[in-house]
This record gives sequence, C-alpha cells and structure tokens, in this order.
Amino acid sequence: MKATIKLNGPDEVKDFVAQASKCNFDIDIFYNRFIIDAKSLLGVLSMDLTRALQVNCMGYDSSFERTLKKYSVA
Repeated sequence: MKATIKLNGPDEVKDFVAQASKCNFDIDIFYNRFIIDAKSLLGVLSMDLTRALQVNCMGYDSSFERTLKKYSVA
C-alpha cells in the first residue's frame, strides 16, 4: 500500500511514528533519494516536513490505514 502524506510538526510526527510502530511489517518513507524507516522518530524528524512524503507499507493494518488517511494529501 502506498500513500502521500504531510506531517506538520513534531506532534504529528510522534503520532504517526507511534501508529507505525504498532504494525508488524515494514513501513518506509521516501523523500528524494532517501528512504527512512517510518518507525524511527529521529529518522522522520530529520526529514523536510515542509514537503509531501511518500509512504510504502509492506503489509496491511486497518488502524494504520486510518492514520495514513488522516495525514494524506492526495
């Protein structure tokens, strides 16, 4: 499952990472040439949060899908 999201600040990043950490599959965030583990708080905070980010999930979780929709830009 792929999605495009926008995180507006540290509180949204914390929420997103907390929800991603509950999943038992890999979730990657792509920005330019960088790939960050979506379960890494420091990794996600290090990204340019002024831009949309591409998320790629290697599995499915209905709760995390709601999180993706919450932060979706497209």
